[in-house]
Amino acid sequence: MDMYRRRSYENKYVKFFKSKPDLPPGMNPEDAAIARQQQQALSGTDKQSVTAGVSKIAKRNMKRKEKRKQQSQHHQEASEEVLSKDMNRMNISAEERRVSPDPNPDPGSTDPSAAAAEKARKIKNLRKKLRQVEELQQKVDSGELKIPSKEQLDKLERGQALQEELHILEQDL
Repeated sequence: MDMYRRRSYENKYVKFFKSKPDLPPGMNPEDAAIARQQQQALSGTDKQSVTAGVSKIAKRNMKRKEKRKQQSQHHQEASEEVLSKDMNRMNISAEERRVSPDPNPDPGSTDPSAAAAEKARKIKNLRKKLRQVEELQQKVDSGELKIPSKEQLDKLERGQALQEELHILEQDL
């Protein structure tokens, strides 16, 4: 198979820079590491010295990059906060259902057969959702799905609340 592998073309300048050593001839690698650390310490403390020799466009790009970084951090914190609120809300609603299960969910319908049909439909839907959660969990566990999306993570977290709700509805039957 290796004989069919394609080789990419590299011009002489690329080859030259790839073959060029990182350090000047005769320089000790330990001395170079110490110099880099000192340089990083200086540049980290004085941000203006970093931007002093940079063009306007480069400065603007640096500002944009910093702004994007702050926005992504803010967005991540906000999504974690929303997720924790959702979890608290789900826990509260599950506790309310345990305390006072409503035997007749629709106050307008007094027909017991309609209420039973409604419960059967809800149970069927809950089982379907639980099956989807289990399939998603299997994909995550097997490694088929390496990075689940936010919606998929939400679905996985709702699994326990769905099981509790299904258990309550099945007890009422």
